[in-house]
Amino acid sequence: MLEGNRVSRISVRGFAVASATAVTTVGAVVGVASGSTGQPVSNNEAGAAVGDATLLADIPAGQQAQVQTASLTQQAQTQAIAADNAAQKTAEETARKQAAEDAIAKQRDAQAAKEKKEKAEKAAEEAKKREEAEKVASRSATRDASSFAPQSSYSVGQIQAMARSMVPAGQFQCFSNIVNHESSWNYRATNASSGAYGLFQALPASKYSSAGSDWQTNPATQIKWGLNYMNERYQSPCGAWDFWQANHWY
Repeated sequence: MLEGNRVSRISVRGFAVASATAVTTVGAVVGVASGSTGQPVSNNEAGAAVGDATLLADIPAGQQAQVQTASLTQQAQTQAIAADNAAQKTAEETARKQAAEDAIAKQRDAQAAKEKKEKAEKAAEEAKKREEAEKVASRSATRDASSFAPQSSYSVGQIQAMARSMVPAGQFQCFSNIVNHESSWNYRATNASSGAYGLFQALPASKYSSAGSDWQTNPATQIKWGLNYMNERYQSPCGAWDFWQANHWY
């Protein structure tokens, strides 16, 4: 672009128009080369300076290189600032979007946790109600042991009939399962090694006495004791049966 010690009007003007910011830059530098104080030059002034090819051509060769260098530097700075602004804007927009997504996710998680808690509380409340109902049902026998006339002996069918009339219907099968495993409904069953006795193989056998003094000969007294034991220790015969299945004793 240099021709001797001068820069042609065409090359200077072409260089100045090469970028969006070059005109202002060249005008500013021309002002410096002409002895100005370095104050910013307006776009109109820069345009006028570019248009005046004589002033640019009169710049010494050494200062022409400074004009070019300053123009390129200004252009690079302007582009860098624009890029930084664009990057900052993009980062801010990304941050806003992420914050919005995080807020939505947090709200969704909070709602899910709330629903889960409410569901658990409802299930616990229903379980408690069922337990209370079973407890009440277990303690509500239709007949008491004293309502059966004493006999000299009892068949398995008679003993089971007694139990059905004393144990709530919803608990009878669990009750029966335990008696089947313990004594096969033999109210005189005795364990020779331990001394466990009766329908429920109570140990010691004298435990039955809390239900009546005729516990050795009256299966109804044993049934009363066994039902009370299951209710007090396991809340119901089915609670006792659950434990028996897990441990094979109760």
